[in-house]
Amino acid sequence: MDILTLLGVIFAFAAIIGGNALEGGHLDSLLQFTAFLIVFGGTLGAIMVQTPIKVFIHSIKLLRWIFIPPQLDPATALQKIVEWSQIARKEGLLGLENISEEENEPFTQKCLQLLIDGNEPESIRSTMEVEITTKEAFDIKGAKVYEGMGGYSPTIGIIGAVLGLIHVMNNLADPSTLGPGIAVAFVATIYGVGMANLFLLPAANKLKTLISDRCHIQEMIVEGVVAIAEGENHRNIEAKLRGYF
Repeated sequence: MDILTLLGVIFAFAAIIGGNALEGGHLDSLLQFTAFLIVFGGTLGAIMVQTPIKVFIHSIKLLRWIFIPPQLDPATALQKIVEWSQIARKEGLLGLENISEEENEPFTQKCLQLLIDGNEPESIRSTMEVEITTKEAFDIKGAKVYEGMGGYSPTIGIIGAVLGLIHVMNNLADPSTLGPGIAVAFVATIYGVGMANLFLLPAANKLKTLISDRCHIQEMIVEGVVAIAEGENHRNIEAKLRGYF
């Protein structure tokens, strides 16, 4: 669990609700199901029009990364690479076969398999770089779904406010309903702007950061495996890869 994300969401909503209370506002005035339905439904519909179905489904899978990010530990990855290097020098590349089978990360497993199969260093690098680039581009498209939603939701919020004002204008004969009606209308704007700036845009940026960090570690793994293929000493490999930290 990413504690910082959880604290950020709690702190943001607490600040807004608390500020509203200090101004004499009531929580029930901010709870309007109709406004939420207009903003959330309209935003979701707009992004579904914009996004290919494969990317949309992938973006839903990426959502859990915001609260439960993937384990990205460059120190552990470096330690593994050094161990692989020592095994390769003592037992040969075939000595890594059992390690490759036990590796549960598909990217790392593929890297090791290319090494064990005796591929040239540049062939290993070019093959894995294509995989890194392709996966990164697809994941970034998933993150941009939330970025797109963050762009649409404030505008949908304004649409909700206008719809509410139209309803108010239809009831001008009863002045007592004007104030509450206008207040309800602007709740939609709050929902639209709040969804964008308190969750959707920050979520998109966090996903982009996590994707970049993962690619950085994968590049380090590729460089380490290429160095092993070139027969470099494990101390030299460790010194070179520490530059990735």
